[in-house]
Amino acid sequence: MAKYVLIVDDAPNIVLSLEFLMRKEGYEVLSVSNGEEAMGAIAEKIPDLVLLDVMMPRKDGYEVCQELRANPDWKNIKIIMLTAKGRNVEKEKGLALGADDYVTKPFATHELVNKVKTLLR
Repeated sequence: MAKYVLIVDDAPNIVLSLEFLMRKEGYEVLSVSNGEEAMGAIAEKIPDLVLLDVMMPRKDGYEVCQELRANPDWKNIKIIMLTAKGRNVEKEKGLALGADDYVTKPFATHELVNKVKTLLR
């Protein structure tokens, strides 16, 4: 059975690229454009991994990450935060909230794919 990856990002060009990469690797993929939609999608079907943008409307990636880690039913979901904010303080915040990894945009696609593969093993 294919692993299920939820992409949460409000930038259509990034979503298209991530969808292509994840499908090419054989993953089942769903994309949403904000944190509120992400929480609804996760409540419907628990993903194996979430590619989570930090800066989004309505509910940012930090809030989503915190909510996911607060729910024991979702403790096994892997989270990779994606952000244009590359300062160490943002990275530390994401990891402190429970993200499994943190990738700064723009990112090398092969590096991101390798991180996803590693977390989903």
